[in-house]
Amino acid sequence: MPGEVLTATVTPFDADGAVDYERYRELCEYLVDNGSDGVVVSGTTGESPTLSDDERLGLLRTAIDAIGDRATVLAGTGTYSTAHSVHLTEQAHEAGAHGFLVVTPYYNKPPPRGIVAHFKAVAAASDRPVMVYNIPSRVVINIEPETMAELAEIPNVTAVKQSNPDLEQARRIVELGLDLYAGDDNLVLPFVEVGGEGGVCVQTHVVGPQVKEMTGRFRAGDLAGARRIDDELAPAYELIGVVTGPIQIKAALNMLGHEVGGLRLPLVEASEDEQAQIRSCLERLNLLAPAPV
Repeated sequence: MPGEVLTATVTPFDADGAVDYERYRELCEYLVDNGSDGVVVSGTTGESPTLSDDERLGLLRTAIDAIGDRATVLAGTGTYSTAHSVHLTEQAHEAGAHGFLVVTPYYNKPPPRGIVAHFKAVAAASDRPVMVYNIPSRVVINIEPETMAELAEIPNVTAVKQSNPDLEQARRIVELGLDLYAGDDNLVLPFVEVGGEGGVCVQTHVVGPQVKEMTGRFRAGDLAGARRIDDELAPAYELIGVVTGPIQIKAALNMLGHEVGGLRLPLVEASEDEQAQIRSCLERLNLLAPAPV
Protein backbone atom coordinates (compact mmCIF):
# COMPACT_ATOMS: atom_id res chain seq x y z
CA MET A 1 0.00 0.00 0.00
CA PRO A 2 1.54 3.33 -1.07
CA GLY A 3 -0.08 5.25 1.80
CA GLU A 4 -3.43 6.88 2.49
CA VAL A 5 -2.90 10.39 1.11
CA LEU A 6 -1.11 10.87 -2.19
CA THR A 7 -0.88 14.18 -4.05
CA ALA A 8 -1.09 14.34 -7.82
CA THR A 9 1.50 17.08 -8.20
CA VAL A 10 1.51 20.14 -10.42
CA THR A 11 4.55 20.76 -12.60
CA PRO A 12 6.18 24.12 -11.84
CA PHE A 13 7.34 26.19 -14.81
CA ASP A 14 9.73 29.11 -14.83
CA ALA A 15 9.13 32.48 -16.51
CA ASP A 16 10.19 31.04 -19.88
CA GLY A 17 7.83 28.06 -19.60
CA ALA A 18 10.55 25.51 -18.89
CA VAL A 19 10.16 22.92 -16.12
CA ASP A 20 11.52 24.30 -12.85
CA TYR A 21 13.07 21.21 -11.29
CA GLU A 22 14.35 22.98 -8.18
CA ARG A 23 10.90 24.34 -7.43
CA TYR A 24 9.49 20.86 -7.98
CA ARG A 25 11.94 19.45 -5.46
CA GLU A 26 10.78 22.04 -2.93
CA LEU A 27 7.14 21.27 -3.68
CA CYS A 28 7.59 17.52 -3.14
CA GLU A 29 9.38 18.11 0.14
CA TYR A 30 6.66 20.53 1.26
CA LEU A 31 3.88 18.07 0.42
CA VAL A 32 5.46 15.19 2.33
CA ASP A 33 6.06 17.49 5.29
CA ASN A 34 2.38 18.48 5.17
CA GLY A 35 0.24 15.37 5.11
CA SER A 36 1.12 13.50 1.92
CA ASP A 37 2.34 9.91 2.15
CA GLY A 38 3.55 10.16 -1.41
CA VAL A 39 3.22 11.90 -4.75
CA VAL A 40 2.18 11.12 -8.29
CA VAL A 41 4.55 12.59 -10.87
CA SER A 42 3.35 13.60 -14.35
CA GLY A 43 -0.31 12.86 -13.95
CA THR A 44 -3.03 15.01 -15.50
CA THR A 45 -2.51 17.60 -12.76
CA GLY A 46 1.15 17.68 -13.77
CA GLU A 47 0.13 18.64 -17.33
CA SER A 48 1.48 15.34 -18.66
CA PRO A 49 0.00 15.78 -22.16
CA THR A 50 2.32 18.74 -22.75
CA LEU A 51 5.46 17.28 -21.13
CA SER A 52 8.19 15.62 -23.16
CA ASP A 53 9.42 12.17 -22.18
CA ASP A 54 12.68 13.74 -20.99
CA GLU A 55 10.78 16.20 -18.81
CA ARG A 56 8.72 13.40 -17.28
CA LEU A 57 11.89 11.50 -16.49
CA GLY A 58 13.57 14.59 -15.04
CA LEU A 59 10.60 15.26 -12.76
CA LEU A 60 10.53 11.66 -11.61
CA ARG A 61 14.22 11.64 -10.80
CA THR A 62 13.83 14.91 -8.92
CA ALA A 63 10.99 13.51 -6.80
CA ILE A 64 12.83 10.28 -6.02
CA ASP A 65 15.95 12.18 -5.03
CA ALA A 66 13.96 14.60 -2.87
CA ILE A 67 11.57 12.28 -1.02
CA GLY A 68 12.05 8.72 -2.28
CA ASP A 69 13.59 7.53 0.98
CA ARG A 70 10.58 8.60 3.06
CA ALA A 71 7.54 8.69 0.78
CA THR A 72 6.01 6.84 -2.16
CA VAL A 73 6.73 8.13 -5.65
CA LEU A 74 4.36 6.93 -8.36
CA ALA A 75 5.01 7.76 -12.01
CA GLY A 76 2.14 8.63 -14.30
CA THR A 77 2.93 6.48 -17.33
CA GLY A 78 -0.43 5.95 -19.02
CA THR A 79 -1.28 7.35 -22.45
CA TYR A 80 -3.65 6.36 -25.25
CA SER A 81 -0.81 4.43 -26.89
CA THR A 82 0.07 1.09 -25.34
CA ALA A 83 3.57 1.12 -26.86
CA HIS A 84 4.28 4.60 -25.48
CA SER A 85 2.85 3.65 -22.08
CA VAL A 86 5.11 0.59 -21.97
CA HIS A 87 8.11 2.76 -22.91
CA LEU A 88 7.33 5.31 -20.20
CA THR A 89 6.84 2.55 -17.64
CA GLU A 90 10.17 0.95 -18.53
CA GLN A 91 11.91 4.33 -18.19
CA ALA A 92 10.22 5.02 -14.85
CA HIS A 93 11.14 1.55 -13.60
CA GLU A 94 14.80 2.15 -14.44
CA ALA A 95 14.66 5.55 -12.70
CA GLY A 96 13.42 3.89 -9.50
CA ALA A 97 9.70 4.70 -9.37
CA HIS A 98 7.96 2.81 -6.58
CA GLY A 99 4.93 2.18 -8.78
CA PHE A 100 2.90 3.50 -11.69
CA LEU A 101 -0.39 5.30 -12.20
CA VAL A 102 -1.86 4.20 -15.52
CA VAL A 103 -4.97 5.88 -16.89
CA THR A 104 -7.54 4.15 -19.07
CA PRO A 105 -6.57 4.78 -22.72
CA TYR A 106 -8.35 7.95 -23.76
CA TYR A 107 -9.76 9.28 -27.03
CA ASN A 108 -9.47 6.03 -29.01
CA LYS A 109 -12.18 4.30 -26.88
CA PRO A 110 -10.97 0.68 -26.83
CA PRO A 111 -13.50 -2.06 -25.98
CA PRO A 112 -13.13 -3.84 -22.63
CA ARG A 113 -10.85 -6.53 -24.04
CA GLY A 114 -8.59 -3.78 -25.40
CA ILE A 115 -8.43 -2.16 -21.98
CA VAL A 116 -7.42 -5.48 -20.43
CA ALA A 117 -4.77 -6.10 -23.10
CA HIS A 118 -3.42 -2.57 -22.58
CA PHE A 119 -3.00 -3.00 -18.83
CA LYS A 120 -1.48 -6.45 -19.23
CA ALA A 121 1.16 -5.04 -21.57
CA VAL A 122 1.98 -2.06 -19.33
CA ALA A 123 2.07 -4.16 -16.15
CA ALA A 124 4.47 -6.59 -17.81
CA ALA A 125 7.02 -3.79 -18.19
CA SER A 126 7.79 -3.91 -14.44
CA ASP A 127 7.31 -6.07 -11.38
CA ARG A 128 6.29 -3.04 -9.32
CA PRO A 129 2.70 -2.08 -8.41
CA VAL A 130 0.34 -0.59 -10.99
CA MET A 131 -2.56 1.64 -9.97
CA VAL A 132 -5.37 1.69 -12.51
CA TYR A 133 -6.83 5.17 -13.05
CA ASN A 134 -10.53 5.05 -13.92
CA ILE A 135 -11.78 8.54 -14.82
CA PRO A 136 -14.80 8.37 -17.11
CA SER A 137 -15.28 12.15 -17.20
CA ARG A 138 -11.98 12.58 -19.07
CA VAL A 139 -11.58 9.35 -21.04
CA VAL A 140 -15.30 8.86 -21.90
CA ILE A 141 -15.39 5.15 -20.97
CA ASN A 142 -15.88 3.69 -17.50
CA ILE A 143 -14.03 0.54 -16.48
CA GLU A 144 -17.04 -1.58 -15.57
CA PRO A 145 -16.88 -4.05 -12.63
CA GLU A 146 -16.58 -7.05 -14.96
CA THR A 147 -13.54 -5.52 -16.66
CA MET A 148 -12.08 -4.45 -13.31
CA ALA A 149 -12.32 -8.07 -12.18
CA GLU A 150 -10.13 -9.09 -15.14
CA LEU A 151 -7.61 -6.37 -14.29
CA ALA A 152 -7.50 -7.62 -10.70
CA GLU A 153 -6.11 -10.92 -12.03
CA ILE A 154 -2.97 -9.18 -13.31
CA PRO A 155 -0.44 -9.91 -10.51
CA ASN A 156 1.02 -6.42 -10.06
CA VAL A 157 -2.22 -4.49 -10.59
CA THR A 158 -2.81 -3.73 -6.93
CA ALA A 159 -4.86 -0.54 -6.71
CA VAL A 160 -7.44 1.66 -8.42
CA LYS A 161 -7.73 5.42 -8.47
CA GLN A 162 -11.47 5.71 -8.97
CA SER A 163 -12.92 9.01 -10.23
CA ASN A 164 -16.42 7.60 -10.36
CA PRO A 165 -18.82 8.43 -7.50
CA ASP A 166 -20.73 5.14 -7.76
CA LEU A 167 -20.31 3.65 -4.27
CA GLU A 168 -21.44 0.21 -5.41
CA GLN A 169 -18.63 0.10 -7.96
CA ALA A 170 -16.26 1.34 -5.27
CA ARG A 171 -17.31 -1.50 -2.96
CA ARG A 172 -16.80 -3.99 -5.78
CA ILE A 173 -13.20 -2.81 -6.21
CA VAL A 174 -12.58 -3.46 -2.51
CA GLU A 175 -14.22 -6.89 -2.77
CA LEU A 176 -11.84 -7.74 -5.62
CA GLY A 177 -8.95 -7.26 -3.20
CA LEU A 178 -7.69 -4.07 -4.83
CA ASP A 179 -6.69 -0.99 -2.85
CA LEU A 180 -9.29 1.71 -3.55
CA TYR A 181 -8.24 5.35 -3.80
CA ALA A 182 -10.56 8.28 -4.42
CA GLY A 183 -9.69 10.15 -7.57
CA ASP A 184 -12.03 13.03 -6.74
CA ASP A 185 -11.22 14.93 -3.57
CA ASN A 186 -14.77 14.92 -2.22
CA LEU A 187 -14.86 11.10 -2.43
CA VAL A 188 -12.02 10.42 0.02
CA LEU A 189 -14.17 9.94 3.12
CA PRO A 190 -17.05 8.12 1.35
CA PHE A 191 -14.55 5.71 -0.19
CA VAL A 192 -12.70 5.14 3.07
CA GLU A 193 -16.04 4.37 4.69
CA VAL A 194 -16.62 1.52 2.20
CA GLY A 195 -13.15 0.05 2.75
CA GLY A 196 -10.93 2.28 0.64
CA GLU A 197 -7.38 3.27 1.54
CA GLY A 198 -7.54 7.02 0.93
CA GLY A 199 -7.16 9.32 -2.05
CA VAL A 200 -4.95 10.57 -4.83
CA CYS A 201 -5.74 14.22 -4.33
CA VAL A 202 -5.25 17.68 -5.76
CA GLN A 203 -6.56 19.67 -2.78
CA THR A 204 -3.72 18.30 -0.65
CA HIS A 205 -1.42 20.84 -2.29
CA VAL A 206 -3.06 23.29 0.14
CA VAL A 207 -4.97 21.22 2.77
CA GLY A 208 -2.78 18.14 3.14
CA PRO A 209 -2.71 18.11 6.97
CA GLN A 210 -6.49 18.32 7.16
CA VAL A 211 -7.02 15.41 4.74
CA LYS A 212 -4.45 13.32 6.60
CA GLU A 213 -6.18 14.09 9.89
CA MET A 214 -9.54 13.15 8.39
CA THR A 215 -8.38 9.69 7.32
CA GLY A 216 -6.54 9.27 10.63
CA ARG A 217 -9.64 10.05 12.66
CA PHE A 218 -11.64 7.53 10.65
CA ARG A 219 -8.99 4.83 11.21
CA ALA A 220 -9.07 5.63 14.94
CA GLY A 221 -12.84 5.10 15.05
CA ASP A 222 -13.74 8.80 15.25
CA LEU A 223 -16.23 8.91 12.38
CA ALA A 224 -17.89 12.05 13.71
CA GLY A 225 -14.53 13.84 13.80
CA ALA A 226 -13.73 12.68 10.27
CA ARG A 227 -17.08 13.93 9.02
CA ARG A 228 -16.56 17.27 10.75
CA ILE A 229 -13.28 17.75 8.88
CA ASP A 230 -14.98 16.65 5.65
CA ASP A 231 -17.54 19.42 6.19
CA GLU A 232 -14.77 21.93 6.92
CA LEU A 233 -13.11 21.00 3.63
CA ALA A 234 -16.15 22.14 1.62
CA PRO A 235 -14.33 25.27 0.35
CA ALA A 236 -11.47 23.05 -0.88
CA TYR A 237 -13.92 20.91 -2.84
CA GLU A 238 -15.44 24.12 -4.19
CA LEU A 239 -11.99 25.37 -5.20
CA ILE A 240 -11.35 22.24 -7.27
CA GLY A 241 -14.59 22.89 -9.17
CA VAL A 242 -13.92 26.53 -10.06
CA VAL A 243 -12.15 25.72 -13.35
CA THR A 244 -10.38 22.81 -15.03
CA GLY A 245 -7.36 21.48 -13.15
CA PRO A 246 -4.56 22.27 -12.73
CA ILE A 247 -5.53 25.86 -13.57
CA GLN A 248 -7.27 26.30 -10.23
CA ILE A 249 -4.67 24.66 -7.98
CA LYS A 250 -1.77 26.46 -9.64
CA ALA A 251 -3.57 29.77 -9.08
CA ALA A 252 -4.11 28.81 -5.43
CA LEU A 253 -0.48 27.80 -4.93
CA ASN A 254 0.74 31.03 -6.47
CA MET A 255 -1.57 33.04 -4.20
CA LEU A 256 -0.08 31.18 -1.23
CA GLY A 257 3.47 32.04 -2.30
CA HIS A 258 4.58 28.70 -3.74
CA GLU A 259 5.38 30.24 -7.15
CA VAL A 260 4.68 27.29 -9.42
CA GLY A 261 4.41 29.50 -12.49
CA GLY A 262 1.96 29.37 -15.35
CA LEU A 263 0.57 26.69 -17.62
CA ARG A 264 1.21 25.31 -21.07
CA LEU A 265 -1.38 25.75 -23.79
CA PRO A 266 -4.08 24.70 -24.29
CA LEU A 267 -4.42 25.39 -20.55
CA VAL A 268 -4.60 29.08 -19.67
CA GLU A 269 -4.37 31.22 -16.55
CA ALA A 270 -7.38 31.61 -14.27
CA SER A 271 -9.53 34.59 -15.20
CA GLU A 272 -10.08 37.47 -12.79
CA ASP A 273 -13.47 36.05 -11.80
CA GLU A 274 -12.00 32.59 -11.27
CA GLN A 275 -9.14 34.03 -9.24
CA ALA A 276 -11.66 35.84 -7.04
CA GLN A 277 -13.53 32.58 -6.43
CA ILE A 278 -10.27 30.75 -5.65
CA ARG A 279 -9.21 33.48 -3.24
CA SER A 280 -12.58 33.27 -1.49
CA CYS A 281 -12.14 29.52 -1.03
CA LEU A 282 -8.66 30.00 0.43
CA GLU A 283 -9.95 32.68 2.79
CA ARG A 284 -12.72 30.39 4.04
CA LEU A 285 -10.13 27.68 4.61
CA ASN A 286 -8.22 30.21 6.75
CA LEU A 287 -5.22 29.94 4.44
CA LEU A 288 -5.38 33.56 3.29
CA ALA A 289 -6.38 36.64 5.24
CA PRO A 290 -9.47 38.32 3.77
CA ALA A 291 -8.60 40.99 1.22
CA PRO A 292 -9.06 44.54 2.53
CA VAL A 293 -12.38 46.09 1.53
